[in-house]
Amino acid sequence: MRSLHDAKVSGLLLAYVWAEVIRNDKGFTLIELLIVVAIVGVLSAIATATVMNARMSGNEASAVASMRVIVSAQIDYHGLNRGYALSLAELASRCPGSSTPFLSSDLNTNGVTKSGFTYTLGAGLGAQAGPNDCNGAVTQTAFYSTAIPITVGRTGNRGFATNAIGAIWQDTTGLAPPEPFVVAGNVSPVGR
Repeated sequence: MRSLHDAKVSGLLLAYVWAEVIRNDKGFTLIELLIVVAIVGVLSAIATATVMNARMSGNEASAVASMRVIVSAQIDYHGLNRGYALSLAELASRCPGSSTPFLSSDLNTNGVTKSGFTYTLGAGLGAQAGPNDCNGAVTQTAFYSTAIPITVGRTGNRGFATNAIGAIWQDTTGLAPPEPFVVAGNVSPVGR
């Protein structure tokens, strides 16, 4: 009988204490706040990694698209000048009597950065001097263009290159694939 009585008293006492705690509760405890902060920290770390990966994928897609634009501009330039431009600046200039350049102003000079990548254009492997272009600049019989991430692992993971053949190659170490292009180690055509 005594234990039943003690259970009733302790149950009533617990109910009374709980009611007092609820009535006098003016906020969260430090432990509760620390748990919430930890949960928010974990969620933000996951979100940050996801956003960084999405940004790098977007930068790499932009780099591949820009390499295609450079190839297309070189094809048009070659059609008019019977040779390839040696710099992005030459592709970004207008021929006399033309209203548009071969290449847009966002890729107007060697070493230009766009969407986390640095772009260059120069003579390709085995290139020889070609005729002067419409502005008097010397052309070449081959070209080699690169796009490399500004910071590997942060702005992109792959480096890209192309030449007069028009295929875009990638190196998963972030370096520009060297000419002649061959599948080896980290180097392969885009899409493989």
